[in-house]
Amino acid sequence: MARKNSPIRPPTSDSSRRRPATGPRGASVGSRPRRLAEPPLAALADLQADLPDADDPTPLLTLGADAATGEPADAPAGERLQKFLAEQGVGSRRDMEARIAAGQVSVNGETAILGLRVRPGDVVRIGGRGYKVPAVGRLPRVLIYHKPEGEISTHEDAKGRPTVFERLPRIRGGKWVAIGRLDVNSCGLMILTSSGDLANRLMHPRFEVEREYAVRTLGELDSLRAGQLLAGVELDDGPAKFDSLLDAGGEGSNHWYRVVIREGRKREVRRLFEAVGLMVSRLMRVRFGPVELPNHLKRGALHELSDEEVAKLLHWADLPIEGIVKATVKRPGATRKPRAVLTHLPKAPVTKPAGASQSATTARTARGATTERPRAPRKVRSR
Repeated sequence: MARKNSPIRPPTSDSSRRRPATGPRGASVGSRPRRLAEPPLAALADLQADLPDADDPTPLLTLGADAATGEPADAPAGERLQKFLAEQGVGSRRDMEARIAAGQVSVNGETAILGLRVRPGDVVRIGGRGYKVPAVGRLPRVLIYHKPEGEISTHEDAKGRPTVFERLPRIRGGKWVAIGRLDVNSCGLMILTSSGDLANRLMHPRFEVEREYAVRTLGELDSLRAGQLLAGVELDDGPAKFDSLLDAGGEGSNHWYRVVIREGRKREVRRLFEAVGLMVSRLMRVRFGPVELPNHLKRGALHELSDEEVAKLLHWADLPIEGIVKATVKRPGATRKPRAVLTHLPKAPVTKPAGASQSATTARTARGATTERPRAPRKVRSR
């Protein structure tokens, strides 16, 4: 059963999920068949109930090697080295293959070669760091962080500015990967994970995962400029547009909008508004894919998703659940009474150009986004 105040939105409809990527002329690029909406993934306890008893090998023998390992019976045992390193957040699989070929990776003290598979207990070293292959598969860890202005989204900064990674708990045998950066002057939702595959699925342009922002501008859009932002404008690095645009009101010269975009180019939201003559005075990300910034999460605070929530996020991203063992780490804020973090969130209509399909997004005011009380959202229509 879903719980209240969740940052994760289970699959509801095709319009709220990824769309196949398109080329500059609209041609499909690497598209996959779209799945029908499905109910949330079963709880981990239910998944465990469906697995054969570990003390009785008969079910595995009956199912055969393919079912027991997920690979052909004649496939070598273990996990591909580049896949294991990508899961630790070291880099993409392609990058790891290049570093393996260059002799920069060792396994149990010996230089690794392409095609090598690692097994539980193996120690992999790359770039001066060691990673031990766990005895049992585990779900990746996922953090939700409410980034304040003034922090940067990289691990290090030559200017000595504070980074979001300084606030994160240590992770054994891996590192945190940021899913979508925010510039130093922006705030709001950041997702961080120990899984390189999950980060890639959420960030890669071909999956077109929605990002939703609360934007405060100096001045107000008229219908002509609103139509341009929805139809598309030319930036210095190519055409760009908002997938949806909602007027959220404001007072005086400050005006708020809710926008949805499906890519993450540098300062893209700010540059889109600047292209039609409006300056952005505040930018706050309130949603990334199915994950929303919880109202209760204060600036500078973080929340770690439960194993059930991580499983549902992996399911949404079409990633396999390679382990059902719950993490034995202390969760941030574990001394406080735990909050429910999963629920079905209501959908609100969004404005699209005439004839365009609508996207299922939620228009809501994130807590702390503004001190003034916005008027009821009104649609912004193009002429």
